[in-house]
Amino acid sequence: MTDQRFNPLSADKRWQTRWAETGVFEADNSSPKPRSFVLEMFPYPSGRIHMGHVRNYTMGDVLARFRRMQGFEVLHPMGWDAFGMPAENAAMEKKVHPGEWTRANIAAMRDQIKRLGFALDWSRELATCEPDYYGQEQALFIDMFEGGLVYRKESAVNWDPVDMTVLANEQVIDGKGWRSGAPVEKRKLSQWFLKITDFAEELLSGLDDLKGWPEKVRTMQENWIGKSQGLQFHFTLAEKQQDIETIEVFSTRPDTIFGASFVALSADHPLAQQLAQDSEALAAFCEECKKSGTTAAELETMEKKGFDTGLKVTHPLDPSWELPVFVANFVLMDYGTGAVFGVPAHDQRDLDFARKYALPVTRVVAAEGDEDAPIHDESYTGPGKLVNSRMLDGMDIETAQKAVIDRAESEGWGKAQTTWRLRDWGVSRQRYWGTPIPIIHCEDCGAVPVPKDQLPVTLPDDVNFDIPGNPLERHATWKHVECPQCGKAARRETDTLDTFTNSSWYFLRFASQPDDQPFDAETVKKWMPVSQYIGGIEHAILHLLYARFWTRALASIGKLDFAEPFESLFTQGMVTHETYFETVQNEDTGADQIVYYSPDEVDHREGGVFKSSGGAPIQIGRIEKMSKSKKNVVDPDPIIDQYGADAVRFFMLSDSPPERDLPWSEAGIEGSWRFVQRLWRLFVAVADQPDPVGNEDKALKRKLHQTIAGVAEDVDALSFNKAVAKVFELVNMIEKATPSKDRHDAIKSLARIVAPMVPHIAEEAWALFGESDLVANAPWPKVDESLLVEDEVTIAIQVRGKLRDTITAAKGCEKSALEELALGSEKVQRTIDGAEIKKVIVVPDRLVNIVI
Repeated sequence: MTDQRFNPLSADKRWQTRWAETGVFEADNSSPKPRSFVLEMFPYPSGRIHMGHVRNYTMGDVLARFRRMQGFEVLHPMGWDAFGMPAENAAMEKKVHPGEWTRANIAAMRDQIKRLGFALDWSRELATCEPDYYGQEQALFIDMFEGGLVYRKESAVNWDPVDMTVLANEQVIDGKGWRSGAPVEKRKLSQWFLKITDFAEELLSGLDDLKGWPEKVRTMQENWIGKSQGLQFHFTLAEKQQDIETIEVFSTRPDTIFGASFVALSADHPLAQQLAQDSEALAAFCEECKKSGTTAAELETMEKKGFDTGLKVTHPLDPSWELPVFVANFVLMDYGTGAVFGVPAHDQRDLDFARKYALPVTRVVAAEGDEDAPIHDESYTGPGKLVNSRMLDGMDIETAQKAVIDRAESEGWGKAQTTWRLRDWGVSRQRYWGTPIPIIHCEDCGAVPVPKDQLPVTLPDDVNFDIPGNPLERHATWKHVECPQCGKAARRETDTLDTFTNSSWYFLRFASQPDDQPFDAETVKKWMPVSQYIGGIEHAILHLLYARFWTRALASIGKLDFAEPFESLFTQGMVTHETYFETVQNEDTGADQIVYYSPDEVDHREGGVFKSSGGAPIQIGRIEKMSKSKKNVVDPDPIIDQYGADAVRFFMLSDSPPERDLPWSEAGIEGSWRFVQRLWRLFVAVADQPDPVGNEDKALKRKLHQTIAGVAEDVDALSFNKAVAKVFELVNMIEKATPSKDRHDAIKSLARIVAPMVPHIAEEAWALFGESDLVANAPWPKVDESLLVEDEVTIAIQVRGKLRDTITAAKGCEKSALEELALGSEKVQRTIDGAEIKKVIVVPDRLVNIVI
């Protein structure tokens, strides 16, 4: 007699060991089968995985296992996005080398992931912090450099003077460094850039071909690329300033040119810098501007400030009309021309500025009937006809735009132009823990690529983080080398690459891992593009856009012959959990600060939530995405210890559509564990009775084949919760069915149906059934197409509108036959009890209503 209770701990370990020993999930590059590359965005090794990771990888795993059963050769790898600032922060705070911290985290997370039984090809595991990976990335960087896709220029950056490093825009909080709290400075540094703008048109038009991507993601990328068509033109200075005679601007709304009220310059504009040399007040204002934010969100929300230079420009369509020239904190030199003309009536930013500095506000576009309506606190951005615009009056916006452009071009003061919001990708980072940029600087030869036979340029281990700044810059020996071309003393580039470069090509390295080159193009071609890519919506722009660019860039220099890396993209919802916190006073500053507590640091008792240590009450916060910063993460290890990997996997699939957030609940995981036990009892019943007896169960047989087809369709569409619902229905029907060969066959097929979702119990059942091979190698059950069409229907029988019985009849049964069946029902006869039948209403395939 087989044990009636499934023991997940022993089964999990047994089958995970068997999978590893047989190498069953290792992809074969030479396989003749059709191929499927299933990939989840690889994780950053922060220390421990949480349920958010589990959900992401479970989805990909179900699809990978299912496609194996469909006959595909599946590549389903795992690796680590292992460079980045958190490792350097740990080095400073915990006095540990970033490599040691990172590799220890990888080991811990690898063990956790393996406990979940994912069908991963561990033979292709990679970590971006290892020289065998980043050395190949250096080779690709050199290829791009030699292909004209890499250049170096001075660029304004956010500089933290305490940590002595460049900060990303999102690391600047209220004008201060996120870690040091020091006021951030704007500095110009020589930075390396990749020419992503060369591919702007391709990246934009290519979105139309990504039919397997969510529309939201495609729209976000389209907006980020930001193609704008308009007019680039100049205003002429009323008085020439040294060698500067004009100010160039660009506008997507040249139709509003008669609403112009002022011209505003960036603090870094050449004219502003020239004027600041003779004005201490302007110089001080420009310095203040350099401390402002540089993101669109910050520019949108910060107070608009300006400095009136006293200069005037003439309007291009009326030389007698002069506009004042300001230097303004909301204009950036890196965007457009570094100058704008303000139209307050039709742009809220310009309106706020005009009101502050008492500048004129002239409406030039109006809806019908609003021609004379004044502009108050809100600008007008809607449709309409041109007003107060001289020869443009009465035109619609599009016609007026064309008229202004035509005149500008014919008179020589402007021309039509397409511009892009997208900027070239600055990849320089003044950090240690990243890919060393493989360039040597020589006073005679300039920037020289490191010869490929000297790659990888490895990071030195003998560094310390006691002093702020980049350890590579102050290393005693590492940066000092000979020039590869002339042999004279030279120095290595001490910047490292943005970590987004690591994730921009890792999928290619998963597909092919030769020792002597980044990848073999022919092998890559067998697997790419990735059939299904799964990850969070937060990566919709940067990572996904950079990966699309990287693939195109490599194709442009002959390394690849395809453009798009990901055929289908799925952005899963987050796993959420309530937060726990208390507000305490900071001992140093006296200010209030929030301290968060993890779920295992609190106790739920009558009256609220209390700290496990000390018992003090704490507050319950919002239900939010699991994050380590708010400590609302659930570690899967203790859950697996208690319920087993299959119950955890099943819960991740069952409780919510995969694109929506999934609230974590103990009740949910307990329900999944009970369902796993129900499956086991069915599997044991088959094993204990190998020779079934009983009559045919046509309804169950039909339900089985409908489930096989339906689950396949749902899994392929990543509608995992719908697939789970169909499994529930089948199990319910099997449990109610009497013993029969059809019931026996349904249970044996059930083991294969659930194998992608709960693989450990499926393998255990498969072995119980006497199968010698793994269920992981078993084919998906075949569907009998004839059983997918219902040939019987359930008919409701009503007497005077109330349901009295149901009967089963052949689909399409004649009305007379249905009436006869209904009147033959014992329940109906008892209800009628001899009364006169006045009428019988028959709705074919649905109901019979008897009127008495």
